[in-house]
Amino acid sequence: MSDAEFDDLVGEALDHVPPQFLDRMDNVAILVEDESPPDGPTLLGLYQGTPLPERIGGYGYGTMPDRITIFRGPLKRMCRDAEHLRQQITVTVVHELGHHFGIDDDRLHELGWG
Repeated sequence: MSDAEFDDLVGEALDHVPPQFLDRMDNVAILVEDESPPDGPTLLGLYQGTPLPERIGGYGYGTMPDRITIFRGPLKRMCRDAEHLRQQITVTVVHELGHHFGIDDDRLHELGWG
């Protein structure tokens, strides 16, 4: 699968997110990179930023966007076929978006987005 096709699958995953959630996303960029950082565990995705429920007072103007990064290499290696990859990309995108909304890993796993 080409990088462009993978990126399209990330876009498709975002299309499955209900509009009421997409409309509430604030100051967040979604990126695709080849590999997760080499100095830590292998990750499928990573949320970096300030979750919406924690944004208070001084948050706002001039603040860099939160980042949701989807890691192409680990996802492609763990999936057995294109359909499995499509499903895992969707799970990863929704999981990382959940962190943007302040949902922790345990709750995301309970909801089936682990």
